[in-house]
Amino acid sequence: MSEIVVYELEKPAAPRSSAGPPSGTERHVRKVHAAPVAPGTRTATGPRTLCGKDTFAMEAADWNPSEHPGAPWYPAEYASVVCPDCDAVIET
Repeated sequence: MSEIVVYELEKPAAPRSSAGPPSGTERHVRKVHAAPVAPGTRTATGPRTLCGKDTFAMEAADWNPSEHPGAPWYPAEYASVVCPDCDAVIET
């Protein structure tokens, strides 16, 4: 597979008062997408996901589908937030 798994993260909340959670708290994954590898590289994400979204603000996953034969292309813990359009492209 020559795609890279990328995470579309929740947008950070507006700044809170000092009573709120500390800065640097973990943002939650909104959707899991697949993106082609950028031309001429093996590790850089291309500019768009397989469903057409811009990857600029997305975070590459540590998950490498080729290291997990027989497993889905995405990490199992994110099965509920997989982009159906990216999944359809991968499955064809």
